[in-house]
Amino acid sequence: MSSTAEKLSYLEETMAQLAYSQLKTEMSLQTLSREMREFKDEMREFKDDMREFKNDMLMFKDEMGEYKDWSKKQLITMNRQWGDLANKMGTLVEDVVAPNIPRIAQNYFGCDDLDYFAVRVRKKSLKGDRQKREFDVIAACQGVFILNETKSSPEIRDVDKLAAFIESNELFDYFPEYEGCKVYPVFSSLYMDDSLIAYLTRKKIYALTLKDDTMDIVNWEQ
Repeated sequence: MSSTAEKLSYLEETMAQLAYSQLKTEMSLQTLSREMREFKDEMREFKDDMREFKNDMLMFKDEMGEYKDWSKKQLITMNRQWGDLANKMGTLVEDVVAPNIPRIAQNYFGCDDLDYFAVRVRKKSLKGDRQKREFDVIAACQGVFILNETKSSPEIRDVDKLAAFIESNELFDYFPEYEGCKVYPVFSSLYMDDSLIAYLTRKKIYALTLKDDTMDIVNWEQ
């Protein structure tokens, strides 16, 4: 009897331990399930926050794009107004065109360091009747000579005069020290219509005019 009672007691104790372990396991699973639900809720909230953040960033990018467009338009307007004022005051060459020539010389003609740069140069020819001529902007570097002609109201005949002067080879009568250099004629104005630019291209003369927010050569691929 004593042996049977001991076995029953051991069995009951074992069953109680199993029941306790099962209860603990179920409680742990319930806790884990609750924590998982909370984690999923937090992740859902995080995803919602990220979605709102992305939307805010998209709105910010759109606003920045609009601001950049507005700023660019304002800059273009200011440059045109500045150009018009300089045009009226007769300082178009000095105020608008000339400051752009060193950059144009570097970007297009390989002049990293200009040997010579001058605005409104009056020179006397060393040949013939030694007549005087005014040059709007002159720039030169090693093997390169840039001759700029600027007109506030450009016409075809202005282009023809520049082309004829280049073809006559009289340029080096005024600048003999640069004879042998490659000559790059540049014709500048605040505004040029497409027909004038096309004509300059046919004459192998570079057209420098307002492009977006600065002056630039608009027929480089000629």
